[in-house]
Amino acid sequence: MSTLRPLNTSSAQRSPAATLHTSRDLYLRLLGYVRPYWRIFVLSIVLMAASAATEPAFPALMKPLLDGGFSGKTAYPAWLLPLLIVGVFLLRGVFGFCADYALSWVSNKIVLDLRNDMFKRLVHLPTDFFDNQSSGAVMSRIAYDVTGVTGAATGVLTTLVKDSLAVIGLLAWMFWLNWQLSLIALLLIPAIALVVRGFSSRLRATSRAVQRAMGEIMHVLEESIEAHKVVKIFGGQGYEAKRFAAASGQQRGQAMRQTIAAAALGPIVQVFAAIALATIITIALRQASVGGATVGDFVSFITAMLMLLAPLKRLTDINAPLQRGLAAAESVFDLIDQPAEDDHGTVELERARGEVEFDNVCLRYPEAGREALAGIDLLIPAGQTVALVGASGSGKTSLANLLPRFYHPTDGEIRIDGHPVETLTLASLRANIALVSQDVVLFNDSVAANIAYGLGEVPREQLIAAARAAHALDFIEAMPQGFETLIGENGVKLSGGQRQRLAIARAILKNAPILILDEATSALDTESERHVQAALDVLMKNRTTLVVAHRLSTIEHADRIVVLETGRIIEEGRHAELLTKAGAYAHFYRLQRSHEARQA
Repeated sequence: MSTLRPLNTSSAQRSPAATLHTSRDLYLRLLGYVRPYWRIFVLSIVLMAASAATEPAFPALMKPLLDGGFSGKTAYPAWLLPLLIVGVFLLRGVFGFCADYALSWVSNKIVLDLRNDMFKRLVHLPTDFFDNQSSGAVMSRIAYDVTGVTGAATGVLTTLVKDSLAVIGLLAWMFWLNWQLSLIALLLIPAIALVVRGFSSRLRATSRAVQRAMGEIMHVLEESIEAHKVVKIFGGQGYEAKRFAAASGQQRGQAMRQTIAAAALGPIVQVFAAIALATIITIALRQASVGGATVGDFVSFITAMLMLLAPLKRLTDINAPLQRGLAAAESVFDLIDQPAEDDHGTVELERARGEVEFDNVCLRYPEAGREALAGIDLLIPAGQTVALVGASGSGKTSLANLLPRFYHPTDGEIRIDGHPVETLTLASLRANIALVSQDVVLFNDSVAANIAYGLGEVPREQLIAAARAAHALDFIEAMPQGFETLIGENGVKLSGGQRQRLAIARAILKNAPILILDEATSALDTESERHVQAALDVLMKNRTTLVVAHRLSTIEHADRIVVLETGRIIEEGRHAELLTKAGAYAHFYRLQRSHEARQA
């Protein structure tokens, strides 16, 4: 019998974080992913600072070189200044290389952590999330958006630290040489700030649009790859090419808008810098004419100012990758912050007896015009097989999906062994349920890994026993590597019957007391159906089985048949009883037998 055990841990779910709108909140959260690697990150900052510290050294060396080197009145050897110049650039190269390597290490760690967090959240999201999301768009977030985040988390910070220090050092040298001219150079800063602020919102908006467009490209790609046989047989290559071209064109258009906003910023800043430079040269020439400055002072100042333009340009260009990164961060954190499946149950259900009861259960999907299920009352004793029959849209699959809590009823209650399923933890509830679907899901792994999926390491004798019970052992042993044979994406290397039998072997190995069976023989040939049905008979023995029936001939021996129509139970009973009533079930049965006779 089933036993209940309260959990010691709290069942409270992590509430989704508030939507992050401000750049500050997004950036602080990103930096939280840097925290575990702060030592390497700090080392990279120190190395960048050391590299930036060498920036003022070159213009500083120009002053003694011009003032004394060409006149021959220096107190040091002639070879010293050229050697110092080489040394400055050598140090800058070594520090820059080490800083770039350390920062790249941190960046890739951040990508790894973000992807892992996104995937961990993805596998715990509720079913309705996947109902409302294109899988291509979700894949784009994990594969594409996350790489853009590191540009804001580390790359931007690199430029900010390194180039800010370089600007400070160069400005300090310029003030040391001539504070009046340096003040003119400082007038650049507020003008540049205004320009950057004006372009920020446009860059963020275009970055979001580029990400959405990439999601659409991934969506078209995914559909075309998965449906490649349909595309070929129906001649849809041209149509798919147009869809892909339209999605790619949309992405290109958004990327060009982003490029315009990013590319225009640099030239505007450079125009301001050119005006300031022209003004400084004019004033410096006047000062030199009255003996206020030496040639070395002037060349050193101009050199420092020209060197100042490059880090200033990078600092102004920082806005484009920053806004792209923050837009990507919004997308990444939106997925991470999606609420996981509702698991507020506080009780673990150990092995259940298998009694299932639906008590006045109703279900309405969001934005649906009517209820998918209405007032369902159904008691399934432990070990009994109940088949659900009805036309498409009658509610068969919806009813089966409620039992493992893929969806939640809008009204009523579902109980297992008398205990409401909402009070059970998801893990313990689903540990008592096995599923074999008509649409078999297999993984691109070995036969053994597919049969033992979710169970970890399983002794080989148990795998063999499950495969034998599922009538799969013969074809498995005939494979080149037996149980270690790779079966391809979704078992593409296997026949339909072989795939079904592997799925049945997986359910047999799990040995759950409750089985949901979405009729697994409807798309098989006669020989495969015979093997699969024999395997199903083994699987269903001594288990509470809920069968979503498509082929009525396979459920004639069910303990009870429940006929659904527009979400309501209209008939129930055994096969012979329902035929005698000459109602809806008898009508379905006659139609199907007539159809099978015509095909024979």
